[in-house]
Amino acid sequence: MNKFYWLTILVLSILYMSCEPENPYKTDKFTIAKGQEVFELQCAACHNFKSSGIGPNLAGVTREISHDSLRDFIRNAPDKIKQGNERAKRLYAEYKTFMPVFSHLSDPDLEAILAYINTQENDLDSKSAKDFGTPLQNPIPDTILNSGKTLQLKLITQVPATAKEKPIARINKILSVPGSQRIFINDLNGVLYELKKERIEPVIEISNHYENFISKPGLGSGLGSFAFHPEYLENGLFYTSHTEEPDPLKRSDFSFHDSIPKKLIWILTEWNQENPDKTEFSGTKRELLRVDMVTQIHGMQEITFNPTAKKGEEDYSKLYISIGDGGSVGSKYLSLTQDKSKIWGSILRIDPSGSNSKNRQYGIPENNPFFNDKNALGEIWAFGFRNPHRITWDSQNGNMLASEIGQHNIEELNLIEKGKNYGWPKREGTFKMFTETDLKSVYALDSEENDGFAYPVAQFDHDEANAICGGFVYYGKAMPELQGKYIFGSIVKGRLFMLNAEELQLGKQAVIEELNITYNGSTTLKSLTESERVDFRIGIDANGELIIFTKSDGKIYKVIGIK
Repeated sequence: MNKFYWLTILVLSILYMSCEPENPYKTDKFTIAKGQEVFELQCAACHNFKSSGIGPNLAGVTREISHDSLRDFIRNAPDKIKQGNERAKRLYAEYKTFMPVFSHLSDPDLEAILAYINTQENDLDSKSAKDFGTPLQNPIPDTILNSGKTLQLKLITQVPATAKEKPIARINKILSVPGSQRIFINDLNGVLYELKKERIEPVIEISNHYENFISKPGLGSGLGSFAFHPEYLENGLFYTSHTEEPDPLKRSDFSFHDSIPKKLIWILTEWNQENPDKTEFSGTKRELLRVDMVTQIHGMQEITFNPTAKKGEEDYSKLYISIGDGGSVGSKYLSLTQDKSKIWGSILRIDPSGSNSKNRQYGIPENNPFFNDKNALGEIWAFGFRNPHRITWDSQNGNMLASEIGQHNIEELNLIEKGKNYGWPKREGTFKMFTETDLKSVYALDSEENDGFAYPVAQFDHDEANAICGGFVYYGKAMPELQGKYIFGSIVKGRLFMLNAEELQLGKQAVIEELNITYNGSTTLKSLTESERVDFRIGIDANGELIIFTKSDGKIYKVIGIK
């Protein structure tokens, strides 16, 4: 009987194992390690396993959704929405943005990502935001009204493709040389061009000068920004920011503890063009500073000089640099932000010709707000930012304006004043956040709360659009109706907005109106680019006329009139 009992157990065990469903996720260490590597490169900008942010928290998702459904969703989330998939529709409604298509991922890489995600359990911090009240489902109920005004576009040129898939040319910023009609534009994939009427001529390829240059995985990495010294035509000096992989043999000027991952480095470079009249670069370079980043997002977004400053004035030839939080908040390294002793989430102001910095490669102006503060970085002009994307000045009143790309709810325009704290990550727009456990929710401020933060002078929520596209206060001649209007928009959805620049005042909110466009029968940038993600930017030429350019198709347009 004993033998029969154990034989029965053995047969039942074999039958049970044969009926048990096979685990669809790979479990070997090599695949999981590869999955973590690809996840951090392709996914970590929007997802993590500690909180919801730009996208949902993925901890435990493989226990909720089938392997095949997750795989198909990652491959093409927009297609799932079009097919009527209920989960896809719900996530789009909740997060108000499309997840990009990842058709370029190989099958082994996709399976590796899924294997890595499958190792992550949901272990959220036990802290609660109950004292903050109820999360706001629609923080700004008011709708942006249409102005009824339509901008007329004229195609200038097509930028050479630097990628096979959209965005085919990651054009990011247009800038004219001070005192001339010359216009330049950069492609994040590493090329700076001069725009000569309808022709595009390369100035410099960063990879020819920095062998460790990288522009992947996108997300703002690459040749980020550029700026010309106010006296470029005489001294040939211009500046660029770009990304590289971390170098274990060279310590950055601004870094953090080795327990925190370093995904890439931003480098600020001064170039000296031997003959400023020529397009193609020939000359020398020197490195000014290096900054480590936790992730690939929210890096060194802008470098720029104040074009309203005159020679002899304090702000003349001082370089402003906007540094995002580097994804540190989303990765739960909260100690790197909301701290004027650290560089992340701040706008810097330096003197490229000086040498009193720690590395002796640039100067720190004595009239910077924290120059004499031993507990702060002297380079900081203002702090408390998530992703200060673009900086501009109103040429009539000298106001400094910075657009701030938001997390899950609010896009904002800030009036920048020296030494001010703009709130991130304790604030998003004019709302509270409980960042310890949740990057998705915002809460109402207490009435007349005096918290020392500077709040935006204009804002809109994600019911309207995602990712504010910083712009300019218009003083051109082609459109008198727009004189004194700050023109800006939404990078993702391609909507154009305006507001009265004279209304911009700390403590108040300016009224935003929408602008329309027209070109060859198209009335929206979405239809013009034939893309759900327009990915557009705004520039101005030497005469102050507006230029609109779209990364998705690499085209540059000039605004020639309004009706």
